[in-house]
Amino acid sequence: MLIAQLTDTHIRLPGRLAYGVVDTAGYLERAVAYLRSLPRQPDVVIVTGDLTDFDTPEEYARFKAITAPLPMPLFPVPGNHDSSAGLRAAFPQIARQAGGGSTDKLNYVVDGHPVRLVLLDSFVPGKPHGELGAATLAWLDAQLGAAPERPTLIGLHHPPFVTGIRHMDVQNLFDAAALEEVLLRHPQVLALTCGHIHRTVVTGFAGRPAMIAPSPAHAVSLAFSPDAPPSFHMEPPAVALHLFEGGRIVSHTSFVGPFDGPYPFFDAQNRLVGAD
Repeated sequence: MLIAQLTDTHIRLPGRLAYGVVDTAGYLERAVAYLRSLPRQPDVVIVTGDLTDFDTPEEYARFKAITAPLPMPLFPVPGNHDSSAGLRAAFPQIARQAGGGSTDKLNYVVDGHPVRLVLLDSFVPGKPHGELGAATLAWLDAQLGAAPERPTLIGLHHPPFVTGIRHMDVQNLFDAAALEEVLLRHPQVLALTCGHIHRTVVTGFAGRPAMIAPSPAHAVSLAFSPDAPPSFHMEPPAVALHLFEGGRIVSHTSFVGPFDGPYPFFDAQNRLVGAD
């Protein structure tokens, strides 16, 4: 199974640039075209939050129009720039399958694939940080307990770990310790992936790999100084690709081109090109 991950697309209305600089819609268009061009097509696309910049119906409609050419199903969860209610209204088919232990949270399970996807809503109204809450955590525990033999990937917006980028770390997942307790009880969870930081970050959480996926637009500046001001850089746009093979999930950061290549290492006689 191949799972593509988009995150932090921050779509705005036509003619509006994010932070006065970033044509987020243009970047998402290029990311969609890139995913469609892959020799092996992803089976699904997950979107780990901040689909929009201001949680408006018009921004959701633009996001959906840009991603409509994707031939595979798309499964989003809200980020702090979205809202649970906004995503429910924009994606009624997702809202219908959401259970989540709470009528407000958009938590749901995607079955029918080699990897079971459990997507969690960490949105907190009016706040930049994330929380799952007791009801979501109890729901997650029950869902994982109901399918202990199924390889599982967890997806949410807010990272449950410190990255060293201080102005972002203060708005990560506040109940990370409680999430860790749940995951430790369920070894079939192979990995956890999230967004929010706009750049690739890899660590361990609850004894398994945990990843933050990059944005297909702008990247939060890599600044470890505690007093570094919030800022961003226009680094190469990228998506994450999670390959399930051999009983494990292998995650790749894949930059959105175009780039020169592919160039062969060996010629028709199996000699290293340029060796003579």
